[in-house]
Amino acid sequence: MPEDLFAQLDAELQNMTEDIVDDMGKLSDKKASINKSIIENFWKVWIRFDRMKIHFTMEPSPGAFASFKDFPEDWEFRGNFDFANTQSVYLIDKTQDQGRTGDSLKAWFYNLGKDVHFRLVFEYCEGEHYYKYSGWKRIFAQQVLYDSSIDKVNLNKVWETLAGVIKVWFESHLRKNRDLLIKYCKENFEKGETFTN
Repeated sequence: MPEDLFAQLDAELQNMTEDIVDDMGKLSDKKASINKSIIENFWKVWIRFDRMKIHFTMEPSPGAFASFKDFPEDWEFRGNFDFANTQSVYLIDKTQDQGRTGDSLKAWFYNLGKDVHFRLVFEYCEGEHYYKYSGWKRIFAQQVLYDSSIDKVNLNKVWETLAGVIKVWFESHLRKNRDLLIKYCKENFEKGETFTN
């Protein structure tokens, strides 16, 4: 390869490297900001439900992202928690009655071509089915609460959407009627994936 062609290629590769490093830095900052907000507010929901003895789990686990002075309400973020590299955040209902175990809010990032997207779903068990070769399997469905390119994520819109779901979820526990929650999500949000587990 002639020296001037290699110099031109090298310059293009250097420009590409600088552009991608800059893009990745902005992407990392945006993911960190979204994750910090999601984790903080999911934890607040966890605390509120726990006051009513409604038990949830959360991923990442609270011990990973928080330092506690008095568990669960007096806490602060750990300085070394890597918000930018957290790919998903889950809040999962562990209530045994009414088939609630596994009802959850799940937030994650995914790639669509060169773009990174953020998705938030309500996931729930629709029941069980017997399969001849694999036995009983639980059938899960998702309702898509929010989905957007990462650079267009509007956290105010995310929380407006979640507020409705959280209120109905809480009411469904107080009334001991899970159907309130499932009906609300089916009527207000588009259906996502269905899968067995």
